[in-house]
Amino acid sequence: MTPALLAALQAARAEKRPVVLATRLPDGAQSLLPDPAAPAPLAEAAARALRDDVSGPVILGEENWFLHAYNPPPRLAIVGAVHIAQALAPMAAGLGFGVTVIDPRGAFATSERFPGVTITTAWPDEAMDAFAPDTRSAIVTLTHDPKLDDPALDAALRSQAFYIGALGSRKTHAARLKRLRALGHDEAGLARIHGPVGLDIEAVSAPEIALSILAEIVAVRRGAAMGQKAAA
Repeated sequence: MTPALLAALQAARAEKRPVVLATRLPDGAQSLLPDPAAPAPLAEAAARALRDDVSGPVILGEENWFLHAYNPPPRLAIVGAVHIAQALAPMAAGLGFGVTVIDPRGAFATSERFPGVTITTAWPDEAMDAFAPDTRSAIVTLTHDPKLDDPALDAALRSQAFYIGALGSRKTHAARLKRLRALGHDEAGLARIHGPVGLDIEAVSAPEIALSILAEIVAVRRGAAMGQKAAA
């Protein structure tokens, strides 16, 4: 690897930009993708490697390549420092997610209740601006309070987050969608919200609901076809 390529790779990782180091076999020629100058087949293969989080050999025409995907860790923003969040945060962290808990109610959002994760007591719209959700981000709202959930969902829908979930019954979710329509969101955007949140595993307790939420996040991230929880 040339010094210039190594510096570019290190810069991308420091900036948490997803990149692929492509090495042509057997001559060892290397490039960092995405790159506008890359041949279309190589660019497409690199995009698949990033999407699937998979590194490995590929054959493109008559050339053999090894693609090493460097993805930043996935992130999860949890709006609402409630009991479900207390179960969800460590589960998500255990799966490699960088977790941020958002709740302006300082009595709930404390390091004692959420050890080892990022906590912010900023208002949800401000916190979401700072969080800056991208294609590696999931957002879950848990407060049942429109004053807190709606600003976060509004920001989430304007982002490229791969998963958006909201706790609440079907009736609660219908009312939520009506409010979000009033904020300018169309049906295609609203369909991105998983509500009621979580896979349908008949969850009852806070840890079970957290498990159903995290399972749905993983299912969406991996492209699995799974059902949803009917109510919460």
